[in-house]
Amino acid sequence: MCTDSFLEYLKAERNRSDKTVQSYGRSLKEFKEFFEDLNEGLTWETVDAAVVREWAIKLLDADGLSPASVNLKLSALRTFYRYMMMVGRVGKSPMARVPNPKKRKVLPVFVREQEMERLLELMSEGKTFPEVRNRLIVLMLYMTGMRRAELLGLTDADVMLDEGTIKVTGKRDKQRLISIGGELAGQVRDYQQLREQTFGAGTHGGRLLLDDKGAPLSVSKLETIVRDTLALVTNQQKRSPHVLRHTFATQMLNHGADLQSIQKLLGHESLETTQIYTHLSFEELKNEYQGAHPRSK
Repeated sequence: MCTDSFLEYLKAERNRSDKTVQSYGRSLKEFKEFFEDLNEGLTWETVDAAVVREWAIKLLDADGLSPASVNLKLSALRTFYRYMMMVGRVGKSPMARVPNPKKRKVLPVFVREQEMERLLELMSEGKTFPEVRNRLIVLMLYMTGMRRAELLGLTDADVMLDEGTIKVTGKRDKQRLISIGGELAGQVRDYQQLREQTFGAGTHGGRLLLDDKGAPLSVSKLETIVRDTLALVTNQQKRSPHVLRHTFATQMLNHGADLQSIQKLLGHESLETTQIYTHLSFEELKNEYQGAHPRSK
C-alpha cells in the first residue's frame, strides 16, 4: 500500500522519529476513512482540494479540534502527497489549494479599571520602604506600560522628573521616552527619599528599584510583588507584570487613545502587535453589554 511505503520512507530515508511516523500514520488512516465514507469511489490519487477542505472543516467543527491540531494533520497529508509526487503516483498535490486554519488569538489578560483604582487606594496608606516601593512598581507598570525588564533596568538618571519623562531601554537596546504625570512623579520622589533614608546615598549603583536589603531588585522578587499585590483585588490566575502592561494598553484604548500612540508607548515595532487590544476592548464591551442589557441573553 502507498501509505505503508510512505511511512517506511519517513523512517528509513527521512530519519523521522517513531512518534512522528505513528502520528502521520494515524492522520492518513483517519483521512482515508473520511474520504471513503464520503465517496466509495475516491482514492488517494483522485482526492482533490475540496475533499481535504471538507475534512479540515469536520475536524474543526464536528470534532472540536484546535487549529493547531488540524494543522498537524494537514502537515502529514502535505508530506504524504509530496512523496506521492516524488514516486510518480500523482501529478500534483491537492494540498496546494488548502490553507492552514488560523490559530485562534489568545486575548491578553488584564485587570479592570475599577479593580486597579481599588488596589491603588488600598496601597496608598503604606509608609514602610517595601510598601512605598511596591506601590511605585504597580504605578510604573500600570501608568507607563513598560516591560518587566525595562522597569528593572531603570536608573535614577532615566527618570527625569523635572521634564516629566522616563527614558526606557527596550528590546534590542531601542530607547523611547514616556511622559509621566504628577502622581507618578510624586511617587518616585517619595520613594527615592525613603530609599536614601533607608540605605544611604550612593549605595545602590544608580539602580532605581532595590530589594529589602538594598540590592538591585531581581526578576523573581518583582514577579512575587506583582502577583501578591494583584491578588488583593482579583482572583484571576495570571497576575504578572505583563498583565499590568496589558491593562495599561487596554485602558488607554478604552479612554480614546489611538493605536499609533499606544504602539509608540509600548515600544511595539509593528502596529499589528498593538491591534490585539482592539479585540480585547471589543470583548470587554461585549461582556458589559451582555451583563447589562435586559435582552442580551
